[in-house]
Amino acid sequence: MDLQLSSSLLENAVTELSRLPGVGRKTALRLALHLLRQDETTSLKLGESIIRLRKEIKYCTVCHNISETDVCQICASPARDSKVVCVVENINDVMIFERTGQFRGLYHVLNGLISPMDGIGPDQLEIASLVARIRENDIEEVILALSATMEGDTTNYYIYRLLSQTGVKITQLARGVAIGNEIEYTDEVTLGRSLVNRTLFADSFKR
Repeated sequence: MDLQLSSSLLENAVTELSRLPGVGRKTALRLALHLLRQDETTSLKLGESIIRLRKEIKYCTVCHNISETDVCQICASPARDSKVVCVVENINDVMIFERTGQFRGLYHVLNGLISPMDGIGPDQLEIASLVARIRENDIEEVILALSATMEGDTTNYYIYRLLSQTGVKITQLARGVAIGNEIEYTDEVTLGRSLVNRTLFADSFKR
């Protein structure tokens, strides 16, 4: 049963909040009422932070991670191994891998996976920029760190075919990540071990 609200202002707030992932109208109503009970400064700070996020956030020109500058802190850090690039599906995956503490290379964010069923092809992802990056820089290894799903495997293979003639070493996560699992829902210990024990992608065809 849909919630009937007496205030159009509250209705608008609930409608917008319920657009967020995992937030239904009941949860959105609780959030809106919570904000109304707080000091006005709390709501203003929240609103300002969201507006600044939307207007001021940038995307790294190298790896496509979120950044406050043209080149993100990871790509700009001299402490990172610039010869190793870990290919991930989205920005959230970068944060997940960073929390494992097992990787000191760089990243490349595809912003999605190839999914013909959803109308998503290679041209809609950051695959061309990955190939260009590999060809134009002294990169020795590319780690395919995509989810162990049909879409992830399809994207892995497509990238492998494109990069197989470049001479770069192409590896993938060890299958400590269960088949069908998305990176987002894999615990950090398993993910870290899968990264450390990565295998050559070409070896997956020999099984």
